[in-house]
Amino acid sequence: MPDRPPVDAGEEVVVPFLGGRWWRPVVLAAVAACAACGLIYELALLTLATTVQGGGIVATSLIVAGYVAALGLGALLAKPFVNRAAATFMGIETALGLVGGVSATALYVTFTSLGTQSSLVVLALATAMIGALVGAEVPLLMALLQTGRRSGAQEAGRTLANLNAADYLGALVGGLVWPFLLLPVMGMQQATAVTGLVNIGAAAILLALVLRHFLPRARTIAAGFSLAVVAVLLGLLLVAVDDVTEWSRARLYPDPVVAHSQSAYQEIVVTSARYNGRTDRRLYLDGTLQYSSLDEYRYTESLVQPAMSGRPAEVLILGGGDGLAARDVLEVPGVRRVVQVELDPAVLELARTVLYDDNAGSLDDPRVDVVADDAFTWLRRGGDGMVPAGGFGAVLVDLPDPRNAALSRLYSQEFYAMIRRVVSEDGLMVVQSGSPYSTPHQFWRVESTVRSAGWGTTPYHVHVPTFGDWGYVLAGTGQEPPPLRLRQDVDGLKYLDEGVLAAAGEFGRDVSPLDLAPSTLDQPRILDDSRRGFER
Repeated sequence: MPDRPPVDAGEEVVVPFLGGRWWRPVVLAAVAACAACGLIYELALLTLATTVQGGGIVATSLIVAGYVAALGLGALLAKPFVNRAAATFMGIETALGLVGGVSATALYVTFTSLGTQSSLVVLALATAMIGALVGAEVPLLMALLQTGRRSGAQEAGRTLANLNAADYLGALVGGLVWPFLLLPVMGMQQATAVTGLVNIGAAAILLALVLRHFLPRARTIAAGFSLAVVAVLLGLLLVAVDDVTEWSRARLYPDPVVAHSQSAYQEIVVTSARYNGRTDRRLYLDGTLQYSSLDEYRYTESLVQPAMSGRPAEVLILGGGDGLAARDVLEVPGVRRVVQVELDPAVLELARTVLYDDNAGSLDDPRVDVVADDAFTWLRRGGDGMVPAGGFGAVLVDLPDPRNAALSRLYSQEFYAMIRRVVSEDGLMVVQSGSPYSTPHQFWRVESTVRSAGWGTTPYHVHVPTFGDWGYVLAGTGQEPPPLRLRQDVDGLKYLDEGVLAAAGEFGRDVSPLDLAPSTLDQPRILDDSRRGFER
């Protein structure tokens, strides 16, 4: 490279076209790396929105739309600085590495310390700041790539094409690395901090190899010092993030955390405490309580026993990866085989270890075939040859509430229609449906959706102290509502009897039936029902 022309102190160097083109691939590689980091920050925010806010379509749409709008705003704000592209770009990358790297930790700490509304503010600010900073990158890099050139429209078009290609390729890499590597291996907070370091590293390489030739020595040193300071801060965050997470988690969960993992699908937490000589072990998925060992028998008996009244020999369980439903099914006389379909292998592993005492080792019983797969996909494939010739005598649908688009598929008319194809002629299905008191629209939407798929339905509800009033829908393959009844040969029930089950089919005036349109793949109405219930 030629020597830099003399400049006034503090002025950015205007470099004539550099003799070789070797530096342009370096710039494009930096574009790809920064694009990957930018998308990872956005995916982290979306993941956190699911954990913190329930991840409904409205929240997700607002985050995506806000991010895209911020990209455009950042591009506009960069226009006055294109004549100082090198210095401005270094400032942008320094700020982006810092803001993006600490965003997940800041949001998590805010949520656990100050609550949902405060975390919404942090989420909106982080989305706007990261979007604006990422949006400013392309105009500045375009100016850098055109430095010293007198290019026409065709050359400018080729330069922009290269820039966009690098940008989109980097985004693709970021989109693949987040769900398959960073999130499951490191978790959200460590992953974003590491991504911030990668962001800073890419900027430092670009400064050392290219941008120092565009800047006076004083600004080069200042830029390098700023990058080093941010790298040190992110390094300190990485060292302290486990302690910060433990402190924050202790504020979020009432009891000590005994197990924690971040799978590709969700955050999994198990807490444990002793109350009056009894162990209260609790499972949380994405911050939502799934069961308490003190009263889960009420929930599980109410889910399992009405569907077992038809004396099935083979039973299908969709969801229920904690193994509790399988435990109760195996205690029913005449059950020869259980097929357990659970999406998350991490939940299945937890069921076989930390939760083993709660489920009595049900998933290791030789009568249980465990399938780690998405229930919707598994059913659409026809059950991978695991459906018995006459169909399953009972199907238990024990899935998380439909708080996001992926889960709403599992509460759709199409989903319940697919289940009909794997059930025997006199088979029964039961669906956990939420609370008719706290989430009435969700509960009655499930009932109407099941009925619209051709099932006869009988809704019922019981009191589970941990959850309050909790409801289910019993469904039969005929058009008539199936009766609520218990088998007399099932021993060891702690809660249900004929009187309790009969009362479960009655609904008071404040939880009376609602006539609602079904939820479908095309119109997932249950998402809005779940969101309203979550806010309530």
